Amino acid sequence: MATISSLAYLVASVLFILALRGLSHPTTSRQGNMFGMIGMGIAIVATMLSSHMDVGGFALIIAGLAIGGTVGAYLASKIQMTSLPQLVAAFHSLVGMAAVFVAASAFYSPESFGIGTRGHIHAQSLIEMSLGLAIGAITFSGSVIAFAKLDGRMSGAPIIFKGQHMLNAALGALLLVLVIAFVVTGSSFLFWTIAILAFGLGFLLIIPIGGADMPVVVSMLNSYSGWAAAGIGFTIGNTLLIVTGALVGASGAILSYIMCKGMNRSIINVLLGGFGSEAGGAAAAGAATDRAPVKAGSPEDAAFIMKNAQKIIVVPGYGMAVAQAQQVVREMADLLKKEGVDVSYAIHPVAGRMPGHMNVLLAEANVPYEDVHELEEINPEFADADVAYVIGANDVTNPAAKTDKSSAIYGMPILDVERAKTVFFVKRGMASGYAGVDNELFFRPNTMMLFGDAKKVTQEIVQALQR
Repeated sequence: MATISSLAYLVASVLFILALRGLSHPTTSRQGNMFGMIGMGIAIVATMLSSHMDVGGFALIIAGLAIGGTVGAYLASKIQMTSLPQLVAAFHSLVGMAAVFVAASAFYSPESFGIGTRGHIHAQSLIEMSLGLAIGAITFSGSVIAFAKLDGRMSGAPIIFKGQHMLNAALGALLLVLVIAFVVTGSSFLFWTIAILAFGLGFLLIIPIGGADMPVVVSMLNSYSGWAAAGIGFTIGNTLLIVTGALVGASGAILSYIMCKGMNRSIINVLLGGFGSEAGGAAAAGAATDRAPVKAGSPEDAAFIMKNAQKIIVVPGYGMAVAQAQQVVREMADLLKKEGVDVSYAIHPVAGRMPGHMNVLLAEANVPYEDVHELEEINPEFADADVAYVIGANDVTNPAAKTDKSSAIYGMPILDVERAKTVFFVKRGMASGYAGVDNELFFRPNTMMLFGDAKKVTQEIVQALQR
């Protein structure tokens, strides 16, 4: 049975690797998801068959799987695309808490895991257990704060107070000391002290991070959840949990690096401070009063210019997600293509509230994959574009990132939409983006604002194109 279990774990590990590879591109993402689901199914069955449980134990696990599977299926069927970021954050919190529970189970019942006896747990297992416990607790509380910010239950603005970084550093050092003391003594008091301190540290690490950095936070928490699982995998001696956790941890860390590169920021800066502040936003807004008034247009104006254009680049942002406008945007693009217009889509790596947010929305609307381009690929095309249609994207199109050294987004690579002959900017009002920085693009002479709900404005453009 042990040989069969090891073979099953190997097959599941290969499937998980293929799943990650498949998820790296929209055209293979469905296949990647399927590989992941099959691999997880194999892992669950193999673990149950090799656990030597009695009938009661099997019944409890099957009941848990049934309840969890039912809740998961219900959430998947009801969740809106705009709520995916907070759902992902919520899932990360559950993984973190699971690591805490497994660590507690191993600590109070070490005989069940073959890591020693109560009060005499192997030192190596105590190290693995404490690391899984600490990372899991940080992941849980950090993910809860990320969920609250993404879901609007908490302000997305950075929450900063004097001495915050010093406090976090001191708590981190204290946590390390407690882990060492726990490994030496095996004290239950130290076990729960580590858990409580890690819960608090996770909370403090995420509250100073603003909304503009949430895509990086989501990917970093994903990485944390993987490392927590890997640590617990070492504790309980489960090879597949180690492999899976390492895959998730490494892929999350790589994705975080890519996201930070897309914002020209370091991971250290993201984790230790907010991206923008209320003060910065207020200063930017105040500066805007000295500028010329913006030009406001109508959907009919936009339809006329777009119908006579040769090349149009659509730039989707979170505003499109909120309005659920992706279907009508694709409908608009299809009508323009029938008129002989070249239509493509420009995706910034941090557009939306989680990595790949815009790609998922466009895929849901069946936008052809070959029409969707990343920042480095599409940026040279804006100079040749007759129209850039910006629908809800803000910070990722702000020219201040190139010119204003005092701006909170200075140095962040942006989509060069200002280089298009005409820029239509669909927005409800003149509010700043998540970084709290006023968008200079609004005031450019080639920009025309289309105020209103993104879906409604685009629908009116479609109606005008059909006349």
